[in-house]
Amino acid sequence: MIIPPNLSPGDLVYISAPAKAIEGANVRTAQHTLESWGLRVQIAEHCLGRSHYFSGPDEARRADLQQGIDSPEVKAILCARGGYGCIRLVESLNWAPMIEHPKWLIGFSDVTVFHQKLSQLKIASIHGIMPLGFNEGSVEAMETLKHALFGEPYFIAGPNCKENIRGQASGELIGGNMSIVCSLLGTALSFDFEDKILFLEDVGEHIYKIDRMLYALKLNGVFQQIRGLILGGFTEMEDTDIPFGKSIKQLVLEQAQAVGIPVAFDFPVGHIQDNRALMFGRSVKLHVTEEQSTLNYLK
Repeated sequence: MIIPPNLSPGDLVYISAPAKAIEGANVRTAQHTLESWGLRVQIAEHCLGRSHYFSGPDEARRADLQQGIDSPEVKAILCARGGYGCIRLVESLNWAPMIEHPKWLIGFSDVTVFHQKLSQLKIASIHGIMPLGFNEGSVEAMETLKHALFGEPYFIAGPNCKENIRGQASGELIGGNMSIVCSLLGTALSFDFEDKILFLEDVGEHIYKIDRMLYALKLNGVFQQIRGLILGGFTEMEDTDIPFGKSIKQLVLEQAQAVGIPVAFDFPVGHIQDNRALMFGRSVKLHVTEEQSTLNYLK
């Protein structure tokens, strides 16, 4: 696995909007924050544009992101927000310069598409807060992003949930938004789950759709392949008029409880204010005890 170089003061961060349009105030807040960390910031040409739902037509968003990928001066690419749109670009981009000049790509939600592409290229990336959330993000969300970028050691601890399955496991950290992970099953971008620690989160889905996605993972043999499972925020979940009758935790345990892997619920990552940074592609140790669950990065 290629780990991009740590950032240093004076390094250039490139902000691009590969999916949904974003208000300029959010991008300016992110710019000021990054500059306060001693970094330089370049905003992509069409980052603040709008073309219906998107920040620009596919070709404009593609050109913006490609510029950041191509530039050896750019040390990190910060995606402005998620929404939808990354899948429209991923296979038409030339990712080869990322191998020659590795750099951090940062984002979550729809950006899971890019995280998986980089995983296939054996390049680590950061699942973390984006400019849309910089104003509301927790201190920990911002601090862990800074730690990840500058190579400062940190770990993430989750709460003690009675549904947690105790145990410990080590492996490469993968995953992201559950809907995106499941949408890629059976495609050329499908994940390699073997011996991995899988992280999942989601927002705004019906409970029955989560159940359907869990069955898709089961039928693909995922729970038999992974070494550990981490569940982040499952926020703004919706129920049907006739209640489905089970919680998200119950549905997860129906699939994962029998395979003997540690499971950590309510991890502080996802579509929540306390959206702490995960480094996908890094080797980690997951330890779930009666008191808490912890995720530590291994050298």
